[in-house]
Amino acid sequence: AYFKTIAKGGKSLIQSCKDLHLGRVVCHKSLLPEFANDPIEQKRLLREARVSAMLQHPNTMPTYEVGRDHHGNCYFTMKLVHGYTFREIIDYRERYDVTQLVNIIIQVGHALQYAHTHGVVHRDVKPENILVGPFGEVLLLDWGLAKVRSEEGTASEIDDMTSESLTDDQTMTGFQKLQGTIAYMSPEQIKKAPDIDGRTDIYSLGVVLYEALTGVKPSLGDTMDKIKASTLNDIPLIPSEISTTSISKVLDDIIMQCLAKDPNKRMHSIGELIRLLKEGLGV
Repeated sequence: AYFKTIAKGGKSLIQSCKDLHLGRVVCHKSLLPEFANDPIEQKRLLREARVSAMLQHPNTMPTYEVGRDHHGNCYFTMKLVHGYTFREIIDYRERYDVTQLVNIIIQVGHALQYAHTHGVVHRDVKPENILVGPFGEVLLLDWGLAKVRSEEGTASEIDDMTSESLTDDQTMTGFQKLQGTIAYMSPEQIKKAPDIDGRTDIYSLGVVLYEALTGVKPSLGDTMDKIKASTLNDIPLIPSEISTTSISKVLDDIIMQCLAKDPNKRMHSIGELIRLLKEGLGV
């Protein structure tokens, strides 16, 4: 009686429900019935809950509880935030000025900087995973594809699932997820480079910023293969050349550096990207 559906993912269900202990409404994430008994999917959900809980930062969603319902199915609960995804903001971007859009990206940058410091690479930064709340808070969601390293740089115990089993998903829902995400993937992610690091998130955040300011994505194509080829080979158009709003040369340069094919040519850290964006806005 308490559950209301908020969103349906490829394999998961997000609902609002009442926490009867504290008398508040929370967000409840569980697997769709057809995946509820799949041990790999259960492990993935549990892993996502643990990664989310590990990252306690103003720009990440607070995680409350992980458990099993009376059917024995895994779930975890988070803070419920009613807001707009960055996708909705991009769709109405003429209502926002460049400074507002860049400031949202800077907030996402803070979440990524914090995650990278804790050995976590998000790997799925896209407008649908960014939420802007009613108090101006910006939250980076969905750590389900994250890659985790322990302090020593070895695979963390959270990461006993191989990243290959996480990303190489041949099911139709996996394909749809990849299709939605492919335009935000860095060249090294498309090539499935084993030594992928935080610079892949810099690339993806660059794509989101490019799209927020121009309304189009830097990699062009109407099929997955064409988008992949474009990401690997094409130099994107300069944002100011295709944007209807005026974009400074400084911002152009920052975005193009984020989108460098070679990770070594991008900023070496999210911290550096945040600093450049703030300087570019003059704040």
